[in-house]
Amino acid sequence: MKITFLRPSMNGKQSSDALKPVAFAILAGLTPKDFDVYFYDERVEKLPEIIDGDAICLSVDTFSAKRAYFWAENYKKHNKNIKIIMGGFHPTACPEEAEKYSDCVVVGDAEPVWEQVINDLRNGALKRRYISSNSYMLPFNDMCQTVFNDKKYANIGVVQWKRGCVGRCDFCSIHSFYKSCVTEREIDDVIDEIKNLKEKILFIADDNLLYDKIKLKEFLIKLIPLKKKWGCQVSINITNDDDILRLMAQSGCILMIIGFESLNADNLAKIGKKKNSDYCRAIQKIYSHGIMIYAAFIFGYPNDTLDSFGQVFRFAMKHKFAITNFNPLMAMPATDLYNELKKQGKLIDEQWWLSDDYSYGDAMHRPEKYTAEELTQNCKRLRYKYYSVFGILRRIFNPVNLRRLPVFLLLNVISGIEIRRKQKSGLGGKK
Repeated sequence: MKITFLRPSMNGKQSSDALKPVAFAILAGLTPKDFDVYFYDERVEKLPEIIDGDAICLSVDTFSAKRAYFWAENYKKHNKNIKIIMGGFHPTACPEEAEKYSDCVVVGDAEPVWEQVINDLRNGALKRRYISSNSYMLPFNDMCQTVFNDKKYANIGVVQWKRGCVGRCDFCSIHSFYKSCVTEREIDDVIDEIKNLKEKILFIADDNLLYDKIKLKEFLIKLIPLKKKWGCQVSINITNDDDILRLMAQSGCILMIIGFESLNADNLAKIGKKKNSDYCRAIQKIYSHGIMIYAAFIFGYPNDTLDSFGQVFRFAMKHKFAITNFNPLMAMPATDLYNELKKQGKLIDEQWWLSDDYSYGDAMHRPEKYTAEELTQNCKRLRYKYYSVFGILRRIFNPVNLRRLPVFLLLNVISGIEIRRKQKSGLGGKK
């Protein structure tokens, strides 16, 4: 039998910052050896017009949903007998919608139910829906990394230790997908995988590396001898533990992605976060260990005003963050935020991901203290200004950024290119 894994892009265009999607290597490794396995990633290559075989499995996020549905209909038109299987964040959030374009939807992580899916496919008894418990992670020691051969991804290895987050941010798809469940692999399993990666720079793709401090310290100590450079997503509360910060630096951490979200305490309470009492002190602690910061901010919560844009921009420039995201509030389906905005009638389009009027970077809702157009244009203005030549040059003169100058410049050039390429780009694209 033949099975094809497929990762659609947002609009048919390729990206210069695409990382390896490890889920496909995991599923390919779990697929029986008598299957012929193929993998295409539209973010780095053109997809074939026709795919034959027994099944096409698409991993779908909300921004790529419209494109995924286009390809599903296209492939089905050319091969009525091929089975279309969809999984990922969007089909989990909107299974009834995804079922309109597929023969089968996997809700939740695919690995726990993959054996059943394959057996049913082999026996011609594929079910319309499989629901995973999301309660455990399989070892990754059977990953099939060869699916990535000859594909031009960023030269960064991707490793995942844990899935899920104990945080309850109202906008977060991670929380709606996993609730408060956090699952993890054995530390030695992860370390063995890292040892075998050829890349010198890694991204640890956990949703929040700061979960179990004791295990994190054990992991970092075992990571030190591998002499890798790496980045991660983590809560700013990491600065409350000096031992962990020291071990992160010793083990090669060069970049932390931190969701500040807002400088307004009332907004943070609405989100489900607590403001750090002293951001400046926390930031300088991170910098003192030679670690750059990738900061993320969101605009559009009730206590934001037009002045909030300037306040956040000045804060980001003052601290010379290596990278900063200035995002309009994103109402992702099935999140608490989406459900609230829908109930309040504030969504501009309840299915914005399918709308011909929505473009990347557009406001998704009507904020309280300024217009949706002002939200869109101010986020765009901050993005362009931050990644202008002047903005980059001003931020170079941070000792941490100078120490990591090649990485700093590469991140900024790629981010600037991708922001301008995606801004106002419609979803779905054309063939």
